[in-house]
Amino acid sequence: MEVGILVTCEDLYTDRQWKVCHAFATFVARRTEAGKVQLKQVIPRTQMEQMEYSLAAERRRMRLIHAEIITDLLSSSTAQLGECQEYEGAVPAERTRVESVELVLPPHANHQVSTFGGQIMAWMENVATIAASRLCNAHPTLRTIDMFHFRGPSHIGDRLVLKAIVNNSFKHSMEVGVCAEAYQGREPQRHINSAFMTFEVLDNERKPRTLPRIRPEPVDGKRRYKEAIARKKIRLDRKYIISCKQTQVSLSVPWDPSNQMYLSYNNVSALKLMDTRNNWVLTSEKNKVRLYTLEENHMLCFKVEMYVSVPAEQSFHLLSDLTRRKEWDRHYEQCEVIIQADEEDTLYRVVTPSVSKGDKGKDFILLASRRKPCDSRDPYLIALRSVTLPTHPPSEDYTRGEVQCAGFTIREESGSVTKLTYYNQATPGVLPYISTDIAGLSSGFYCTFSACSRFLESSKDARVVDPAASKEEKSQQEE
Repeated sequence: MEVGILVTCEDLYTDRQWKVCHAFATFVARRTEAGKVQLKQVIPRTQMEQMEYSLAAERRRMRLIHAEIITDLLSSSTAQLGECQEYEGAVPAERTRVESVELVLPPHANHQVSTFGGQIMAWMENVATIAASRLCNAHPTLRTIDMFHFRGPSHIGDRLVLKAIVNNSFKHSMEVGVCAEAYQGREPQRHINSAFMTFEVLDNERKPRTLPRIRPEPVDGKRRYKEAIARKKIRLDRKYIISCKQTQVSLSVPWDPSNQMYLSYNNVSALKLMDTRNNWVLTSEKNKVRLYTLEENHMLCFKVEMYVSVPAEQSFHLLSDLTRRKEWDRHYEQCEVIIQADEEDTLYRVVTPSVSKGDKGKDFILLASRRKPCDSRDPYLIALRSVTLPTHPPSEDYTRGEVQCAGFTIREESGSVTKLTYYNQATPGVLPYISTDIAGLSSGFYCTFSACSRFLESSKDARVVDPAASKEEKSQQEE
């Protein structure tokens, strides 16, 4: 289970409040004699709870592939991370090494005689802070903790050996690697925890100071040095893509394997946020195809809503393959797969016709993230957003268009009836295609989505080749 944690501070004299920390903790239930414990299902009550419920599944997905991203970055370390550099006056990493031993006493444990996780965290932070201070000769401030993973239990009577060393230092921050090992008597030490903590040193004006560089140890130190660079890159990608407000992030963010999971998370969460809004205004309706608009924060969003007599899962498979969209959407002249990033994320290049006579057509580089429901209350999702790829720069033949947030939510109303909703946050690249519909001067949206309905219903019994399937599976299905 995932538990969200928010720590805030309040000044009772000025009535000022500020956020101190935001974290997500993952817990597992201890096995019993009967085996694994089956947890009760959490039932979200509000739209916001439902959104957080489904985003928790996205965060779990990111955690599971985090190690793969690090491995991919390290395998191309020369190109993306660079070689270990020698800096004049660099501090030897060995000088920052710290080791401490703590005895687990009854006050340090819970009613199951297991050491409190928070106690272990506090001891680990102590040795990490000492290691960081040995590099900067000052009082460092903890900023983030990455990959804090409890690998095994600790109990009363254990001796905990806590080890810390500065893995790498950057201009204004440093990463300290910490591990905890436990033993009793003469038994071998067992690795129970590890984490990576990022520290800064603030000056009198609360601004980060420039830090000394580190000289890694000859053998294992170089590995830790490069891994620290990889984790910093991932943190920067995560901060840029997720932490910024939507209006502060450029429409097209550069895509590469290291930021794929965060781009995918942002892509899906942006569509979920749009789906939770409840102040849409009905602009027009024709034969049960409805067009809604929403103006918010100087941005125009629109959605098209209709019902189809096609099972939700079949609709999801048909619509998630963008190469088939030109069969019903006249705006899709061409669509090709560029990269199959993973089972649920694909990069496409889409070509659309010109709006005005004599103008160039547009092309888009889109990341399509598809998700199946977390439970019966969750819809199928197909989220789209623009990205940039060095292999596909803008060309003279087309004007490069951009999509900030678009996609489908597909909800099962009954066994054969599906509610289909299409969302789009109108950007300058998209607005010309739908401006006459929103103004009520045409009903092109009706023609397009009526064609979509006919496409789905004509294919509802067809065997669908899943875009996430491997090439071998596809060839077998086609045969």
